[in-house]
Amino acid sequence: MTTLYGTWRSPFTPALMAGGLRFDELQWDSDGQTLVWLERRGAASVLVAQTGVDAPRDLTAETEKIGARVGYGGGDFTVHRGIVYAAGAGGRLYRLPLDKPALTPITPAFGAAAAPTVSPDGEWIVYVHSCEETDGLAVVDAQGAHFPRKLAFGSDFVMQPAWNPSGTQLAYIAWDHPNMPWDSTALWLAEIERDASGFPVIASKTTLISGMSLFQPTFSPDGRYLAYVGELKGWWQVFVYDLSTGRHSALTATPAEHGLPGWMQGMRTLAWTPESDAVFVIRSAAGFNTLIRCDLAAKTETQIAAVDAYTALSQLAVGTERIALIASSQTVPPRIISIDIDPARRAAPTRTESGTFIIRPLAQPTIHRRARAELIAPEHHAIAQSIAWRDGSGETIYGMYYPPAPPDPTAPLPPGLPPLVILVHGGPTSQVSAAYNPQAQFFATRGYAVLAVNHRGSTGYGRAYRDKLRGMWGVYDVEDCVSGAAYLASLGLIDSDKLVIMGGSAGGYTVLQSLVTRPGVYKAGICLYGVSNLFALDEETHKFESRYHDSLLGALPEAAAIWRERSPIFHADKIRDPLLIFQGDEDRVVPPNQSEQIAAAVKKRGVPCEYRLFSGEGHGFRKPETIQMMYATIEAFLRQHVLYR
Repeated sequence: MTTLYGTWRSPFTPALMAGGLRFDELQWDSDGQTLVWLERRGAASVLVAQTGVDAPRDLTAETEKIGARVGYGGGDFTVHRGIVYAAGAGGRLYRLPLDKPALTPITPAFGAAAAPTVSPDGEWIVYVHSCEETDGLAVVDAQGAHFPRKLAFGSDFVMQPAWNPSGTQLAYIAWDHPNMPWDSTALWLAEIERDASGFPVIASKTTLISGMSLFQPTFSPDGRYLAYVGELKGWWQVFVYDLSTGRHSALTATPAEHGLPGWMQGMRTLAWTPESDAVFVIRSAAGFNTLIRCDLAAKTETQIAAVDAYTALSQLAVGTERIALIASSQTVPPRIISIDIDPARRAAPTRTESGTFIIRPLAQPTIHRRARAELIAPEHHAIAQSIAWRDGSGETIYGMYYPPAPPDPTAPLPPGLPPLVILVHGGPTSQVSAAYNPQAQFFATRGYAVLAVNHRGSTGYGRAYRDKLRGMWGVYDVEDCVSGAAYLASLGLIDSDKLVIMGGSAGGYTVLQSLVTRPGVYKAGICLYGVSNLFALDEETHKFESRYHDSLLGALPEAAAIWRERSPIFHADKIRDPLLIFQGDEDRVVPPNQSEQIAAAVKKRGVPCEYRLFSGEGHGFRKPETIQMMYATIEAFLRQHVLYR
């Protein structure tokens, strides 16, 4: 018989959780032959390139600090005509030839740079620059011979600059406080000229659209169209703007998401075909991703079945002959893959019952890089189910449910019901998807049931659902976790007397708020760099989120009573369930004092509380030794306070 739930021998050891690579970005060189990506190796980040069938080769050393630092990062590099332009140490942009890799700075060391984009002639780099809480678009020559100049400033934030192939236009997204990019933004189209010294300048600019959440403007290779993601009937849909006629038209209308909340620079979900006759887009529905081809002339959508084995796709990049993505599934860790564009152009599609066309692959995807060794067999993974339930008021809530995955699937299960670990995502405007989820597997393969909650306010279920958390942070997220556990208990799937709640950042706040407002519901809480004092966070957090709480809680000073009511630090006397807290000492988003104060307050009352501060870690842990210690601590903590109580 299988041993007690929660104590099963699992292949997802703390050491395994600490291993592997993370892929943040990938792009094709302009000739479509060389694929470049940024991979995270623990705390290090390395640019890697692969040309044709050659083996991948490192372009930078692990000691060279590649990566953008505007807000939460992203938009780390671009590549054009054999040259990589990357953000790195000192907030600078660097030039890096593919044939003779050596980093050469092209901007001075001040502020932070992100999202470099190269003019079609290769002479100029437009990029996002942030310094002393002033953000905008700057421009520098590709050789770095001249000091950069301001190009487009005046908004609180900018992202996703894109050149027209003619080099005479630039599109970008901008927005102002108190909005977040998923609230209200503007899509700008600027006419570019050269001044007397030859520098690009904006001659005039037009707001094409404003007042809605917009994402990733992308010019067609022939320069006739501008594709972007906008809102239609409450969903992020793909639009095309005809620059010759001034007409906007929607390419998609399926009630699914085709964009992402702009938490970071450099995110992409759409790309043009080389012929400018169609747009590829990543579609998200109920947490599962598919790749869709939208034909402009035929007005048809075609699902690209070559990647159907994967349930999560990101960073879509189309070259001259191939499509590249970061892909994973529930049993396959992230990979960098590519598929031939030809099947999407020449294979005969078949029509499904719903009327959507599917193109069957002519060849399997090429795998360029694997994040992990992939030694764990599929049958030793828990397979998540996308579920929905109703709370007490009748509202529908969403999540991913992972049943316990025993080491021997054929062996009988132990008597009784499994404990439940509820995972709360960050953001809170984020989403748990059907991507490979080692954290969920860590618990499920030990005999826990796992519920990853996409509470009200999460992305992925339309604008109305995303907006539900306005004014209700610390209420709906807490309630949705409790109702999710009650739903699983009503199905006889979990032991409602052994509930654990775990989350990081905004999810960590939900953990603390849950222990404050629902004492005794959970046997334990696990909080990673969570918010305990909303007033202190408002004073200390970074610019990007400095007005986010206006919508989540209400603006100060008018809403001060709500802020106090929902700050766990002022109600720590209500916490009576064991609490485990992890924090990085270099966290700029949620400073260490947030964790230190709540830990001290809980310990003072004699409630079991462990606090671990990790040196050299920020908002999200990267060092293998940190991650290994964290999961080993979690395992021991739950055995003591949940399994054997």
